[in-house]
Amino acid sequence: MTDLFTPVTLGKVDLANRIIMAPLTRCRATIEHVPTDIMVDYYSQRASAGLIIAEATMVAEGHSAFYREPGIYSTEQVSAWRKVCDAVHAKGGKIFLQLWHGGRACHPALNNGAVPVGASAIAINGSVHTPEGKLPYVVPKVLKDSDIPDILDHFTKAAINAKEAGFDGVEIHAANGYLIDQFLRDGSNKRDGEYGGDLENRSRLLFEVLDEVVNVWGRGYVGVRLSPLNSFNSMQDSDPLSLTEYLAERLDEYDLAYIHIMRADFEQKQSGDVLTTVADNYDGNVIANMGYSFAEANAALESGQLEAVAFGMPFIANPDLVERFAKGLPLAEADQATLYSHDAKGYSDYPKAS
Repeated sequence: MTDLFTPVTLGKVDLANRIIMAPLTRCRATIEHVPTDIMVDYYSQRASAGLIIAEATMVAEGHSAFYREPGIYSTEQVSAWRKVCDAVHAKGGKIFLQLWHGGRACHPALNNGAVPVGASAIAINGSVHTPEGKLPYVVPKVLKDSDIPDILDHFTKAAINAKEAGFDGVEIHAANGYLIDQFLRDGSNKRDGEYGGDLENRSRLLFEVLDEVVNVWGRGYVGVRLSPLNSFNSMQDSDPLSLTEYLAERLDEYDLAYIHIMRADFEQKQSGDVLTTVADNYDGNVIANMGYSFAEANAALESGQLEAVAFGMPFIANPDLVERFAKGLPLAEADQATLYSHDAKGYSDYPKAS
């Protein structure tokens, strides 16, 4: 019987179990977006996961969407991430880096006044935390077709840097209302031309990024995260299941390590069975997340619906989540007040079960 503790190979990466640590932005890098020593502690403490997918990481300077998220565009950042990778590997773990561009979710107050770019000139509803307090999102500049090669170059260099830092692979962040997702969904992409309109054009940026990243890493070492239903960051699509079907069919050509799909909507505004749509149109490995219990995750694996399950919040307060699952121990609850603070409290100080 296949369960969470059954080893699995995702692409060309062998994992000891199917318990995946989902990418979790925690804002513990420096103000220059350099990973810190407490990040080394945090990730190494969770190395028993079959795979850690490290948090959304900036592919280029000047595109910050959170205060003190990490980057992978400088020599100093590469060296700091290497310490994280070495620590995880020393404990027998595997770790991918999530490559990310915030697009319209970035803010001038986080980027020395620079106005963010997006698929179209449509702002996110709501506000963002900045060093100046909570500020409303701004209307982004439309990313010109002629600027796309620069974006591709950023992802290419980030993929090269991630390899240099010692990661086992990378995940392209095409979810949750950030730049690539802003192009994918018709609620945020109102442009004409080669990057707007039909599904082929709206997905063009994703596949151009994927071509560049796979060229760096090779087949079997790259994953893609999707969230066709998630309305976070004011996202919506008129036909998310058709979008999912199209992406799954195209992604099937790439020999990915996996598709990592968010199965639902944080805000419960959109619904649909994206997991079945992916399964019907994609022959590779599928990781799903959002609210899985231990029992539900095992049932999804036993049925063959998924190859692995990603857990987010449970990994925050339970560095030994794998061991707690194995022994049937209760899970600790995360301190919500310290999710995005900047020191070890509520980050690397959660104890293992006694």
